[in-house]
Amino acid sequence: MTKLWRNIVSLVASVAIAEGAGLISGLLAGDIGEIYKTLKQPPLAPNGIVFPIVWVILYALMGVAAWLVYIAEDDPAQKHQAIRGYWMQLLINFVWPIVFFRFGAYWAAAWMLGGLIFLVWECLLQFKNIRPWAGYLLLPYMAWLLFALYLNIGTAILN
Repeated sequence: MTKLWRNIVSLVASVAIAEGAGLISGLLAGDIGEIYKTLKQPPLAPNGIVFPIVWVILYALMGVAAWLVYIAEDDPAQKHQAIRGYWMQLLINFVWPIVFFRFGAYWAAAWMLGGLIFLVWECLLQFKNIRPWAGYLLLPYMAWLLFALYLNIGTAILN
């Protein structure tokens, strides 16, 4: 297999892993769309259709960012640490919808989201040190998580 072909396969795999994590998490969380409709929402809460569109884009960006770090020819220890941070944030990202939607534990989910924001910030900085574009690709994710924290806290207060 040529290097180009390996890079294409690894890119597709990286994006598929991120998208798959989101898909499986969403399935385990229950009927997110219906649950979302029943919740009292804070101001600026978007229509429920916005979330799957945004998350598909964000997971793709996350997958590409991780791939850029994976293929970088930098210090293997630094890459390993950055990818480990990526997996940690992806795990928390995976669990959050289940805690929020399946269990209705809004305050616990808000704390998780705060931790996730910290992990993503660390991941973003590590990725940026290895491949600047990998870090930049995580900026929309970070912005969305900050907005999600506002929505989460607002929902916890109102419900």
